[in-house]
Amino acid sequence: MPRFTVAAAQYPIDRLADWAAYEAKLTTWVEQAVAGGAALLVFPEYGAMELASLNPATMGDLAGSIDTVSALLPQVDALHARLAQAHGVHILAASAPRRTADGQVRNTARLFAPSGAMASQDKLIMTRFEREEWFISGGNGLNLFDTALGRLAVVICYDSEFPLLARAAVEAGAQVLLVPSCTDTLHGYWRVRLGSQARALEGQCYAIQSPTVGEAAWSPAVDVNRGAAGVYGPPDAAPAGGGMPADGVLALGEEGVGQWVFATIDTADVDALRADGGVLLVRHWAEQPGAAPLPPVEVVSLR
Repeated sequence: MPRFTVAAAQYPIDRLADWAAYEAKLTTWVEQAVAGGAALLVFPEYGAMELASLNPATMGDLAGSIDTVSALLPQVDALHARLAQAHGVHILAASAPRRTADGQVRNTARLFAPSGAMASQDKLIMTRFEREEWFISGGNGLNLFDTALGRLAVVICYDSEFPLLARAAVEAGAQVLLVPSCTDTLHGYWRVRLGSQARALEGQCYAIQSPTVGEAAWSPAVDVNRGAAGVYGPPDAAPAGGGMPADGVLALGEEGVGQWVFATIDTADVDALRADGGVLLVRHWAEQPGAAPLPPVEVVSLR
């Protein structure tokens, strides 16, 4: 299925009354995306932090909110798996802090296939807030997800600002980069947006950014959220046909508004541009002074 519709969420952080409220919210969001024709749904970084509101005793505490959300992840993932199966779609769930057996915490996004199968990607490079105040640890490796939609990779928020991470995924065959984000200023939003567009340019691929939006004054982690969802490609056109808009922007949401942003993408255009585009950045990457081979990426099948 080289041609399909993607839906990128501008997802508001809500204070939830109970688990049923979360289940109803997520189900409604998925149903809306499916009604819009989406085969791939992308939720943002730390969108799962709204689950911290289910424990009023700790929701205002950084460490306590981690434990509440991490403990709910099996239940959250089961819900996403059911929705992916019921609607026959791929869903990148909102990332969440996940406490590991050794006591560390990692920021993890999980990708669900229509079969209900799941694979995950940890954020690799932590921001100052994550390192210095929230004590989130970086993951160890980058995955490439082989799916019925094509070859996908996830670069979470700050990770999108580091070219070599996306480049490693591209060298492994990634056609689409998923960029869930959570930023509390427009400066942060633009860093991730510009990073996403630059990675799409360099990798001659698509980049799909999904941010959190709105305010959640009760949460010390995601109290202010700024951004707009966007679907980006390389600003180029293949002589044989296929290509992208001149500015590389296929779709862009209204900043700060809770909504889905839809775009139709075609991974065959990625292959065409890499083979015979106006420029050949993927092929010419190694000609840069200092360019070096990158470590291998683990390929995970979700077919």
